[in-house]
Amino acid sequence: MSEKKTIGGVLKNGIVTENPTFRLVLGTCPTLAVTTSALNGLGMGAAATFVLVCSNLAISLLRKFIPDQVRIPAFIVVICTFVTMVQLLMQAFVPSLYESLGMFIPLIVVNCIILARAEAFASKNTPLLSAADGLGMGIGFTLALTLMGTIRELIGNGSVFGMNVLGDGYQPMILIILASGGFLTFGLLLGLFNLIVKKIEKRRASKEVQTA
Repeated sequence: MSEKKTIGGVLKNGIVTENPTFRLVLGTCPTLAVTTSALNGLGMGAAATFVLVCSNLAISLLRKFIPDQVRIPAFIVVICTFVTMVQLLMQAFVPSLYESLGMFIPLIVVNCIILARAEAFASKNTPLLSAADGLGMGIGFTLALTLMGTIRELIGNGSVFGMNVLGDGYQPMILIILASGGFLTFGLLLGLFNLIVKKIEKRRASKEVQTA
């Protein structure tokens, strides 16, 4: 990570510089599977963000007490605890969203974004920075899923968050909601996001050269 380790730098890193979906290309399975609607994308992103922040914080607090030989199993136990909490809370308070997301809620346990941040960041940094890293990565993941869900729902159903936007005369393009549409949307957004980020980085580098 090139950013200085400040709260703002860590947050920016998760949202833009190392966006888990569009830059690191992690968590692709839920990204493609649940983004058939904006609400599904937002719900999955929010659930993953909660687990990221809580597990990063807990692992950072426990990092000096966890032996290196069992750190991965220990991380998974911590992550499982918070995933179970999310699962029970969603089942109790938003049952329709819980049913819509289905098996992908418990599968957050094996989401490579969460385990990767636990291993690469939380186990090596302070609790505050680790919580910020989880929040930044979670926001980046949520924005990516919500954006994909919005585009697919709009084109595939003519609605956004269940509200009819394009009118009754719109002919939905069902293909975009299917698996092939998910891959197409993901690929286009992936390329666009990286193009924009590279242009911003190139412009920033040129400014630094001019001011040097």
